[in-house]
Amino acid sequence: MEEDSAKNNDTADLEEDETDTYIRPGEAGHNKPKEVVWVRWQKKRTFVRALEGTYGEVYKSLYEQPRVYRSPEMKWKGGPWLWGKKVINPQSAQVAQSIEVHVSVYSPGTKGGQKHGHMNSAVFYILKGKGHDVHDGKHIPWRAGEALIVENSCVHQHFNDDPDDEAVVLVMKAKPLFLFMHMLFQKVVEYPPTEPTPGYEDYEPPKHI
Repeated sequence: MEEDSAKNNDTADLEEDETDTYIRPGEAGHNKPKEVVWVRWQKKRTFVRALEGTYGEVYKSLYEQPRVYRSPEMKWKGGPWLWGKKVINPQSAQVAQSIEVHVSVYSPGTKGGQKHGHMNSAVFYILKGKGHDVHDGKHIPWRAGEALIVENSCVHQHFNDDPDDEAVVLVMKAKPLFLFMHMLFQKVVEYPPTEPTPGYEDYEPPKHI
């Protein structure tokens, strides 16, 4: 039923002059070139939402929120190696204040998503494919049906080891709680590649997810 679902809840829509892929600001100077960054590094985001109003208003609003969120109706963002959908987070879903859930797809033969670290931990449930992570220099293999833990503050990177098929993962984390407690630090050490895997220049993530 429509009242039990949410559609198009990704509020970080692109403007006409923005891109789905990476556009990292260039060096100082208006003539300096700009390099490709994901839209999430460009747009203002809501990391922790204000909880305001009377108690009656707050809990009435909670009961009015949908309980089903259909990711196939949301737009994939990113590319050409890493694609994502923000299914539930404080910005896109009023029902959630303490958790984030998103779906990530690594295109065939991905040699590494962004190399980065953050203070919150995360759980990756592998829906499809096989690959490995590198956590603080340690090689950790994974495959469909397994859950991978990304521990607090480790520097990590995700790889798809299948040269012919994508890897699909469901990511769950309590990041809003960490941010609320002012555990804000995170850093990108290495940005994802900007060129697609040879032979997969026209790759698009699955539409049914």
